[in-house]
Amino acid sequence: MASLSPTIDHPRTSLGGGGNGPRDPYPGGGGGGGGGRGDDQPDYGEQLRRYRLGVSIGLVGVFLLFLTFTVVFFIRLKLGALDVATQMHYRDWKPVPIPFLLLGLNTVVLLASSLSLEKARRQAFANAAIAGATGIPGVKAHDDHGFPWLGLTLTLGLSFLAGQGLAWRRLMHRGFYMSGNTGGSFVYVLTGMHAIHLLVGIAALLYAAIFVRWRTHALERRRMVLDVTSLYWHSMGALWVYIFVLLMLL
Repeated sequence: MASLSPTIDHPRTSLGGGGNGPRDPYPGGGGGGGGGRGDDQPDYGEQLRRYRLGVSIGLVGVFLLFLTFTVVFFIRLKLGALDVATQMHYRDWKPVPIPFLLLGLNTVVLLASSLSLEKARRQAFANAAIAGATGIPGVKAHDDHGFPWLGLTLTLGLSFLAGQGLAWRRLMHRGFYMSGNTGGSFVYVLTGMHAIHLLVGIAALLYAAIFVRWRTHALERRRMVLDVTSLYWHSMGALWVYIFVLLMLL
């Protein structure tokens, strides 16, 4: 007597030749990411926020450093020096003949450099904004880069440092040096530290100038470099105004 045995139908897969495994009848399945190149593109907006945050944190440290200098020298101005023999404080702060006219001119130069750098930053933003339209047939980008605002900023920044060197030279001719007078030390430390930080900004501007002219880089990245550099440069301008006002009060 014949017996009946149940049969189970298994889903058929197409076997590949040469020992290959089963092929999925639904290629590209399994969900997300269609393999487009959009995921490989850098997120310039996110990078710009990170760089701005990093520069801002560094600037907070710079401002705290100058604030510490100010507090220390004010305490020194009020208390004076200590005479070890008599254990009495005496006043040794001599007035410093600061060349205010020259420092005022330097201030105007530095503020003008901030204005020209802002022009360069906005120019870079405009170039990045219209870059996408060049892919449209019949639309061609102009080769003219406009006014060289970045070069003007570099010239003004170097002129400011040259003016600071001239101011220090005048102080030395009048007998005021880094040591020997507390008031003179106060002036040299504040203006000298600011000049060192401004040199960092000039190095960043030189990098930005080379970066902007290097046409193989994306316009968005050029814009990002100028944006971060502008944040640092404007902060150095604000810091100098603070120092200049402090010197006038003293």
